[in-house]
Amino acid sequence: MANTIRLKKRASGGASGAPSSLAPSEPAFSEVDNILYYGFGDAGGGEASSIISIGGSGAFTTLTSNQTISGNKTFTGTVDLSGATLSGNTTFSNNLTVSGDLVVSGTTTTISSTTITVDDKNIELGAVDTPSDTTADGGGITLKGATDHTIVWTNSTDSWDFSEHVNIASGKEFKINGTSVLSASTLGSGVTSSSLTTVGTIATGTWNGSTIGRAYGGTGLTAAPSNGQLLIGNGSGYTLATLTAGSNVTITEGTGSITIASSGGSSVSAGDGIDVSGSTVSIDAKANGGLVIESTELAVDLGASSITGTLAVADGGTGATTLTGILKGNGTGAFTAATAGTDYLSNSSTVDGGTF
Repeated sequence: MANTIRLKKRASGGASGAPSSLAPSEPAFSEVDNILYYGFGDAGGGEASSIISIGGSGAFTTLTSNQTISGNKTFTGTVDLSGATLSGNTTFSNNLTVSGDLVVSGTTTTISSTTITVDDKNIELGAVDTPSDTTADGGGITLKGATDHTIVWTNSTDSWDFSEHVNIASGKEFKINGTSVLSASTLGSGVTSSSLTTVGTIATGTWNGSTIGRAYGGTGLTAAPSNGQLLIGNGSGYTLATLTAGSNVTITEGTGSITIASSGGSSVSAGDGIDVSGSTVSIDAKANGGLVIESTELAVDLGASSITGTLAVADGGTGATTLTGILKGNGTGAFTAATAGTDYLSNSSTVDGGTF
């Protein structure tokens, strides 16, 4: 006679889940969720201490077939997912610690945390299979704001391009190859050439550049002048010249000084007919005395009213100071007044009363 084993069951259409109670070692099968349950332990009074699932497709007993796990699950110990692939969206509501490497192969990685802390001191960007400056072009960091604030590598200029100002802390400076080139107030000593077109006030310093031409406010000199030389403009530039002493003039050259003095005896002083005012000498002419300046030259005015003395016959005059009647030559280079009634004419005409 065949043995028959009968199990408690819950028919399909009923409530899912384990039976409310089982006897110790008593099995029961639920056709609702396809799980074989077992009464585990002895709580006394004919009931098991707990009810566990021991089989059935819903009890995850077949590890090589597809399974669907629903509901909350709690894992303790180690969960080995070696070779497993998680598909679909997965949410971890608590902390996730990855002790090995974390590889993210998706298109976009989104991190919504407030602060990212990285123990590694080096971050690599653009680590494609064959990295190059071309693959790096346009790569960098973008900070979202009202506009994008970026630090971007540009291959065409071979440079990092900043979209915003760069403000360094007080006391810091810009360096190139370890040499300071710019601080808040000083160009570095390594800056030996520039293309400056405008500068402000230069308060101190030593000029050691090319010669400054006259058009730029310089002299064009390449060496210091000799003692006593003067810088004289010649219309197109400057030349150096030395003063030369002349008649009655001496020139003494000192360190940074030139002295010009008269060497022709005593200086001119005023006297009879001469006036001196400073360095100007003039004549002291008598009013209407006959000496006048005509066209910047000294001349004699024969019509002057204050001329004194007589002009002799030998000098083209008459020697007379007054004229009454007729003057008669006396054969000795002088004239005398004619006497009335005396015949002075070849036709024996008489002169009477100064008339004839």
